[in-house]
Amino acid sequence: MKLKSFLLSTAFFLLFLNLHATAQKFLPKTIQFKGAPEYSSEELLAAADLKKGAVLNSDEMKGHSQKLMDTGLFDTLSFNFNGVDLIYTLVPNAALYPVRLENLPLAPGKDLDAALHQRLPLYHGKVPFDGGLTEQVRKTLEEMLAAQGIQATVAVMPYTDQKLVQVTAIVFAITAPQVRVGEILLEGVSPEMQAKVKAVADRATKSPYDTENSASNIEHAFALFYSDQGYATVKVHAVPSAKPVVGTEAVEIPFHITVEEGQRYKLGSIHLPSGESLTPAQIDKAAGVASNATEKMSIHGGVTLRTALLMVTGECKSKGHMDCVVTPHPQYDEAAGIVNYTFEIQPGPVYTMGKLTIGNSADDLRAAMLAAWKLPTGAVFSEKAIRDYFASQGDKTPLGRTFASANCKYQLATNIETHTVDVTLRLERKQ
Repeated sequence: MKLKSFLLSTAFFLLFLNLHATAQKFLPKTIQFKGAPEYSSEELLAAADLKKGAVLNSDEMKGHSQKLMDTGLFDTLSFNFNGVDLIYTLVPNAALYPVRLENLPLAPGKDLDAALHQRLPLYHGKVPFDGGLTEQVRKTLEEMLAAQGIQATVAVMPYTDQKLVQVTAIVFAITAPQVRVGEILLEGVSPEMQAKVKAVADRATKSPYDTENSASNIEHAFALFYSDQGYATVKVHAVPSAKPVVGTEAVEIPFHITVEEGQRYKLGSIHLPSGESLTPAQIDKAAGVASNATEKMSIHGGVTLRTALLMVTGECKSKGHMDCVVTPHPQYDEAAGIVNYTFEIQPGPVYTMGKLTIGNSADDLRAAMLAAWKLPTGAVFSEKAIRDYFASQGDKTPLGRTFASANCKYQLATNIETHTVDVTLRLERKQ
């Protein structure tokens, strides 16, 4: 954390103060702010609790300056009174972060930012890692919740992006009481789907509430269920439906879900960029599923489609394309009630094997595991090679028997700059 310096006035101001007693009052003709154009003079005056036309002594000028420094928005600040104008020179803190709400039943966006800005003039959607403004936002959010009848404790924590491995936001989260998804009201569900869909709603109810993701997670769960039933064009829209319900154990957020089921389709064929076609029967066979292909087409088209996506993505990644993206593009035959798909594959760069680490193992076992490893540094990386490594030792060798008696775990760390993958292998004792 940066140490912020508070710089007092110029030599001219020091000389001016030497000519007057410390308690001497001054009436600045103007109060000016320089170095922070993103904040208006009115915002800075309000944050510093300064008023135009106020009579001030040197200690009061310093005190108002300290209010600005305490916000955490500035690295340094100096002020200079030349006998006419009071001039503040600011150096903004470059490390400010956007605000994220983890489980607060408040809608993030322009309206919330405007409400916070109205109470906190220097809030422009971002806060420092720590400092007065961050704490003020936390307290203000608690007050907004209290206005809804929710007596909650809001905590502040940094959000670290796992890919960038750095803090990218400041999170505000309710630590008490628990916040969860409440009653779900369904609209647009056909009679024949009522009982089946209720099971999906029951699973979502009482799940932990996420301000940014609960609505989309609920939509995804319902859309996935309908897709598995052959409703390839289903549309689902979920929104919080009413005020939070405050109970003795938790705060529950009700949701209203609108479903547009659309037509039910059978799954036809899946076409790859190479020109090859995959049928449901081929996909079932590759996945080790023994079932009637016609029934699969009629009832479980979404399951078969996802299986195909996993197959194609896995094949792509087995060639080192760890960032590959496979996108299915549907073509609907409305008359026949069949949907065919064309897969678009964006392979991305080829990743190679990086560093291998053997964790939580004795020296002799670590040496044996290293000796059996067949994917050298610099070789094209394949996640399948790790699974094959654990499975190919058999049960006739000491290493194979060790693997059979343990839970074999691995962790991958991809480097998007060098396009390498570091692998950590771990053995955990079976319960």
